[in-house]
Parts: sequence; structure tokens; C-alpha cells
Amino acid sequence: MKALSVALLLALLVSVHKTEKSFENQKEKNVSKQEALNESQLLTMQDTFSSQAEDLARRKKNEERGHQLYKMSNKILKHSKSKKEKEEAYQLLTKAADMGHLKAMEKLAAALLFGYHGPQNITAAVTLYETLAEKGSHKGQTPLHRNELLISKEQYTSAWPSCGTSNKTQALGFMFSYGIGMEYNQAKALVYYTFGSLGGNLISQMILGYRYWVGINVPRNCEAALTNYRKVAYFIADKLEKNEEMPVEKVRLMEKSENLSSNNDFLDWDVHQYYKFLAERGDTQIQVFLGQLHLAGRKGLEKDHSKAFYYFLKAAKAGNTHGMAFLGKMFLEGSVAVTQSNASAFKYFTMAAEKGNAVGLWGLGLLYYQGKGVPVNYTEAFKYFHIAAEKGLADAQFQLGVMYHSGSGVRKDYKLAFKYFYLASQNGQPIAVYYLAQMYAAGTGVFRSCQNAVELYRSVCELGSWSEKFLTAYFAYQDGNIDSSLIQYALLAEMGYEVAQSNSAYILESEQVKMISNDQMYPLALLLWNRAAAQGNAFARVKTGDYHFYGYGTKRDYVTAAIHYSLAVDHHIAQAMFNLAYMYEHGLGIPKDIHLAKRWYDLAAQTSPDASIPVFLARMKLEVKLLFSEMQLFKQFTSS
Repeated sequence: MKALSVALLLALLVSVHKTEKSFENQKEKNVSKQEALNESQLLTMQDTFSSQAEDLARRKKNEERGHQLYKMSNKILKHSKSKKEKEEAYQLLTKAADMGHLKAMEKLAAALLFGYHGPQNITAAVTLYETLAEKGSHKGQTPLHRNELLISKEQYTSAWPSCGTSNKTQALGFMFSYGIGMEYNQAKALVYYTFGSLGGNLISQMILGYRYWVGINVPRNCEAALTNYRKVAYFIADKLEKNEEMPVEKVRLMEKSENLSSNNDFLDWDVHQYYKFLAERGDTQIQVFLGQLHLAGRKGLEKDHSKAFYYFLKAAKAGNTHGMAFLGKMFLEGSVAVTQSNASAFKYFTMAAEKGNAVGLWGLGLLYYQGKGVPVNYTEAFKYFHIAAEKGLADAQFQLGVMYHSGSGVRKDYKLAFKYFYLASQNGQPIAVYYLAQMYAAGTGVFRSCQNAVELYRSVCELGSWSEKFLTAYFAYQDGNIDSSLIQYALLAEMGYEVAQSNSAYILESEQVKMISNDQMYPLALLLWNRAAAQGNAFARVKTGDYHFYGYGTKRDYVTAAIHYSLAVDHHIAQAMFNLAYMYEHGLGIPKDIHLAKRWYDLAAQTSPDASIPVFLARMKLEVKLLFSEMQLFKQFTSS
């Protein structure tokens, strides 16, 4: 029995041993499998990391290459004059956009939308903007008060198409607003403009300012308009202080102005050559005039500080005080042509001031006020500013306003500050307009007036560099690029420029537009004429009346037509008087009154000689009708 137990114990031990050995073998196999799996996963991860690294390196290389192409494109566009060079620049821009460079994509989208230096392609522009939206760029949503919205100065850029961080939404809002490449949807347009404004886009803020001001798809709200316009005006005023913004001529297409035609360009060049001849012959006034043109880049001349300095120096040597004063200004500011020198500025300002020149006096005042080349001396600054202001110099009047407003060297006096800002604004000083707006907005020195503040802020906003579109739009129209011209005017119209609203409507009703369907043209034209009329354009008021009279883009409505003609009559528009006379004659929308009809026909003829013949014919017809009417009455009387 004992032997059996030992045998069983030995068998059990052998079984346990075999089990343990089997378990160890299985464990070894599992370890081997795990090691193999780990090694495989490690290799896979290494391959993944390697692929990601290669992809990252490739993307980085593309980004660097795209950035180089973008910079090259901008450089060519900045300095190019020929159409061929600009086309080459946009080819580089296209390549950069293909590499995923966001700024290139944004600029290319704007070029395709507006038709800059190449064919206009709305569909491609929409695709690009939608791609930017997917990438998270805010640039197409449709430039902020730095303190209020807490953004850096670097985020302030010049204007469309690179004017902040929200052009994508602005662009999409603009296209929805007109139904260009999108459905016509004002509600969506408003949403996109709002997002663009919140993202810091100045154009969106200006559009919203205008919409709240006149009540376009939103309730009229002066305070909301003021908030938006103030942000834009702050930016523009900063630019104006640095002389970076210049006013642009706004041509009215309906008046068929020849001011910017090629013939007139030739005439300007011819006149410039004549002025140049006179300047070389020693005419100091012409020398100063040419110097100013070159300094500001006006009348078709490019900015050229070297030529400006040449003419000012020539005039100054001949004893012209304006030449001396402008030399002082050039030395004070400094440029590529003139090394900044406070000592030289003081010298030339003094030479001009001693002879009573207002600019020279202002210049000396500025040197003492800012402590440039001389110790700060507010008393001396005030003295020189005051003398120059008495001579009517707007800049000196503005500086006096600043001194009274801040209490620099004088007792703070908001009423006197307001007085001098007002005088300066009336003499064309744009920054003074901004200060007036600030005073009205805050009620400083005057009763607070939201309406006055908005109107003043808005006039400053309209000096922004985006107004250069008036030139590019006009040239596009002259070249027969009607769609390109329309879309540029349309954006300006959306921002509230009355001239752009009239020009857009004028182009639409010409029926030469291809990008907008025929059933949209007249309703859009009526909308734009109506907005221009609301801003005081009497011609647009007559056009609005015509649209209601004939039923263009709306239902025929004689009553509304008569109202618009009556409003236009207040502006002494002969066409409105004639139309009103016709409506009185036939009793259309107003009670029939032959005597009032005759009166309005006569007034139309007196107001405009061009109306004489139509009025004569209308009067003849009216007299014949009266004669027949009287004959009929006489016949009835005699028969009875």
C-alpha cells in the first residue's frame, strides 16, 4: 500500500513537472510571439514616423517655396508698370496658391473675383474662398480700434484684398448680397458681414456701419453705426497722420466725364511738359507746383521725392518762400531722397517764416511743439501756430485745436478746441474731421450728437485706400471690362459710397453685364438707385421714380413714382418737373389738374434750356386738348 502511494506521488510529480514544462514552453512561445509583434509594431511606427517626417519636410519645403513665389509676385506687382509684368506676377501667385500658401490664395481669389490683370472667374473665386473657409482662414468673411478689440498693430494692413483677418467672410457676404456666384440672400450676407466685423475686417465694419445707419436688413441704429464707423475711422486717421492716404477722384459714369480719358491723360502730360518748360525758365510758382505734384503723386505723376526736392530747392534759391517751407517739410519728414535733419528743417522753416510764410510758421511751431532740434517750448509753438492759423492755414488751425484739446501749454478749453477743429475741417484738414467726430461722439465741448458723429466718422472712413477702386473700376469700364468694373463699384456701393451706387446702377441698366442674370438686373439697379437717392442724389431720385412709373424691377406704381418726382423737384431737376407735369396732365397717381400740368411744364422749361423743345411739344398737345375740351363744352352748351 505504501509502495502504491509512493508510485502515485511520483506519477503526480512527473505530471506536474510536465505541466510546468508545457506552461513554460507556451510562455516562451507567447513571449516570442509578443516580441515579434512588438518588433513589427515598432517597424510600422518607424515607417509611419518616417512617412510623416517626409510629408512634413515636403510641406515645409512647399510652404517655403510658396512664400518665395508670393514675395516675388508682390515685388513685381509693386514695381511693375506693364500689363505683361503684372500677368507674370499673377502666374507666380497662382503657383504659390497651388502650393497651399494662404495669403497667395486670398490674393488670387480677389484677383479672380474682381478681374485684376487677367480674366474674371467668379466660379474659381468662390471655390478658392470656400477652400479658405475649410482651412479655417477668416480672410473671405468680409480692416479695428486697437484698444477696443485688443489686436496688434501688425494686424492692421492696408486694404482689400489683404485688409485684416476676415476678408473671406467679407467676400462671401458681398457675393450673397448681390447674388454673384451665390444665391441672392441678404440674411446670409448680414451674417457673414457680422463675422467679418468681429474678426476685425475694416470693410465689413464699414458695411455694417452703413447698414445700421440707413437700416438695410437691420433696424436703424445710430449707436451701432457709430461703433462700426469709429473703428474704421481710427485706423484711417492713423494713416492720414502718416500721409499714407490720398483722396481719389470719383467719376460719375452717367455724366460721361472725360476727366480720366486717355485723351485727357495726354493733355495732362502735355500741360506737364509746358509747366516743366516754365519751371526750367525760372517760374518759381510753377516750380513749387511741380514739386507738390511730385511729392504727393498727383495729376498722373508718380511720387518722386528727388524731383520734388529739385524743384523746391530751385524755387527756394530764387527766394520763393513756399519753396523754402516745403524744403523744411521734406527735411523734417525725411525720405529716400532727403536725409531727415531737424537742423535743416529749422533752417528752411525759419527762412520762410521770417518772410511771413504760413507753412514756415507752422513748421517752426511743430518743431517747438515736438521738441525736434530745439527744446520743447509750447509757448513758442502756440505763437507760431496762432500766426499761421490767422493766415488761414488748416494744419495750424488743427494744431491749435490739439493744444486746447489736450491742454498742452494752454488751459484746456474744449470749446476753443472745437472752434479750431471746425475751422481746420472747413479748410480741408481730414484729421480735424476725425477729432470733431470724437467730440460729438463723447459730448466733449458740445452736446453729444450720434448723428453728427456718424456723418463725420463716415467722411473720414471714405478716405481709406479702398477708394482707389474708383480708379481701377473706371479704367476697367473704359477698357470694356464691364463685369470687372461693376463688381468693383458694387463693393464700394455696399460700403455706402453714393457715387459707386449710382455707377453700379448705371452699368446694370446698360444690359452689358454677363455675371448677373437678366431677372436680377433691374431689381438690383432699382435697389442701388434708391440707396443713392436716399443720400441726396437727385438724378437717382428721378431714376427711382422712372422705375416705379414703368414697372422696371418692381410693380408699376404711379403713386410712388409721383412721390419720387416730387422729391426730385425740390432739387430743381427739370426732368422731374416735366414728368410730374405729364402725370398731372393725365391724372396718373395724382388727381388730374391741367393748370398744375401747365405750371410744371413752364417751370421745366425755365429750369433747363434742354427742356424747351419737349415742353413746347407737350404744351402744344395740352393746348389742343384744352381747345377740343372747350369746343365740346361749347357744343353741349349750345345744344342744350
